[in-house]
Amino acid sequence: MSTGAPATASTGDDHGPGRAVTRRGPGRTATGPRDGGARRPGLLGRLLGAGPRPPAGESTTAHDLSVRRRLLLALSALLTLALFLSYEGVHADAGPLRTSSAPVVVAIDTALYALGEAQADAIGPTPSTSEFQKQIAVAAQSLAVAARGDVGGAAGRQALQTVAGLVTEYTAMVQKAQSRPAGSVLREAYLSYARSMLKSGDSGIEARLTLLQHEARADVARKTSFGWLLWLGWSTSALLVLALGAALLETQLFLRRRFRRRYNRGLVAAAALLTAGFVTLVLFTVLTHRGMADTHALLDAAAPGQPARDTGLRATSYLADTGFRAAAAVWILIGGILLMALTETGLRRHVDEYRFRPR
Repeated sequence: MSTGAPATASTGDDHGPGRAVTRRGPGRTATGPRDGGARRPGLLGRLLGAGPRPPAGESTTAHDLSVRRRLLLALSALLTLALFLSYEGVHADAGPLRTSSAPVVVAIDTALYALGEAQADAIGPTPSTSEFQKQIAVAAQSLAVAARGDVGGAAGRQALQTVAGLVTEYTAMVQKAQSRPAGSVLREAYLSYARSMLKSGDSGIEARLTLLQHEARADVARKTSFGWLLWLGWSTSALLVLALGAALLETQLFLRRRFRRRYNRGLVAAAALLTAGFVTLVLFTVLTHRGMADTHALLDAAAPGQPARDTGLRATSYLADTGFRAAAAVWILIGGILLMALTETGLRRHVDEYRFRPR
């Protein structure tokens, strides 16, 4: 017997009695989009090519491991490249500075000083043939050292050859003057001609050597400069070190949460290698650049035409260990490969452990 309004039948399976079924739009299913429930990867996953994330409700451990593995390997490769280029940018000029540029500056200074002393011996009240010959020999030897330095390329070598020829002719004029009696007109004429060869205008020996000296000093300044490209390279390297260190730490914490392992030896070793390697490279670079800067300051302080004295020895001492430090560039590549190998080894264990874990 009916006592009231008719009963309403429940139309839902899992919504409980008295609840209406929510209508879904066309093309939608209970599990999500038409792709079977798989979710699109995040921006980092897309950049690293990690593939789509698993559907909602399924484990994302394998996907997360893949993302972190690819990220660590990519950061390691980028850091290796940036460090190698930045390190070479400083140390590649240290060797030529030590063996070529700095000796050329010292050699030309010595040649200018020796030629000035030779001229003083030639025209002095008591000319000394032996002292004159001694100073000319020093000048000739210094010009030979400068020619081996190869500053200025072919034009610089040609200029030094011209100067060497002029010095030979200058020496011959002075010797002819010294063979004449003191006070003779011919003696004075030879000495006047020799002096003009040494000091006249832009074509004189001293003027030509001074021009070469300016070029040699400019070459030293270029080699010792720490320009904006090097600052950019080292700043990028430092940022990559911080990023890689943060990624290693985050991955270690992720593994601790998911696998209940306190430490991952591979990642710990990679972090130690990263820290020790970067600190060592920065220290080597600071020492090398300081030696190069000190050499530049030393050579600039030496006035052209003054005795070099111990300038060459001091410059050599400033750059003494640069060859050893420059050779460390190859270890950056080896260290980068080792860093990636440690990362791969540390994560591969967990990838395999998850893949073969019983369900």
